[in-house]
Amino acid sequence: MHKTYSLRGTRAPTASQLRDPPPPRATTKGRFFGKGSIGSHFKIRTAHAFAPEMAKQLTQLVKYEKNILKAMERSAICKRDSAKVLSLWGMENDDDVSDITDKLGVLIYELGELDDQFIDRYDQYRLTLKSIRDVESGVQPSRDRKARLQDKIAMVKFREPDSPKLELLEQEMVRVEAESLVAEAQLSNITRSKLRAAFNYQFDSIIEHSEKMALIGGYGKALLELLDDSPLTPGETRPAYDGYEASKQIIIDCENALNEWTLDSAQVKPTLSMMYPEDAGFNHQQYIDDEEEEPEEEPEEEEYDSNGNPIEYFDEEEQYIDQQPWDARQHQQQRNNHQRMPYQMKA
Repeated sequence: MHKTYSLRGTRAPTASQLRDPPPPRATTKGRFFGKGSIGSHFKIRTAHAFAPEMAKQLTQLVKYEKNILKAMERSAICKRDSAKVLSLWGMENDDDVSDITDKLGVLIYELGELDDQFIDRYDQYRLTLKSIRDVESGVQPSRDRKARLQDKIAMVKFREPDSPKLELLEQEMVRVEAESLVAEAQLSNITRSKLRAAFNYQFDSIIEHSEKMALIGGYGKALLELLDDSPLTPGETRPAYDGYEASKQIIIDCENALNEWTLDSAQVKPTLSMMYPEDAGFNHQQYIDDEEEEPEEEPEEEEYDSNGNPIEYFDEEEQYIDQQPWDARQHQQQRNNHQRMPYQMKA
């Protein structure tokens, strides 16, 4: 910052930028109105009110996303300004505090630069959603025309069922329905492809932004290890600071790590447990084996009369159960839709 090596010294493209070229500058940067202003709320309300019926929700979403970008832009500017102030404040302190705060200012300034890059990529997500909104706005007239024609046909059928206009309206209705089918199919295809592309932009930018911020946080903690915070007694002097080369090397290592980072080298990977979470201790094969094993049937308890003789049951529509083979007897015992009556066996 004020006297030492800075990450902003060189602007060579990083590995991530070489793999995926950075997007153009966000369209929301440098505008007069920001979130919370009268103009911002007025634009959102009017956009929702005057937009076509199909595109009202996406229109409002695009406006809100624009306000999010404006808020992030102000946050990035504030981070860069605070980094400069931190570095200037450290100049008036001891050598160790001056050097560490200068390097910390470099890292905080880089956080602001990462936010600025994140805004550009996030804006691609917003613009892609905006393209879906434009397609919806183009399909709305076709739907309106079809609805008006349906109402007109219904009115003619009610007032003049034998009118010659009815046949002409029905023929026009066939053409309108054909055009509507084509428009609806295009909307369905574009919506899915654009929605997937939009959130790929957003999630890729979130992964890159968060992991690079985590890298800066790790190197920032390494810088703090160079700061001696042991308490001193009155009259005692602190040892001379000799961490200039170490702090500079930490900044250089941080720059190299940021330049070499790519989306393929992301450390955080999702762990998906879709159907059978085997990683969580669920044994799918054991589950299948358990399903294949038939449960053992518990033996039925015999019933006895007052004299201690066992009681058998028979069905009114069948012969005695003790005269049936085992399979039929087992099937008969599972039937509950017939009346069962006790039968006293002979002693």
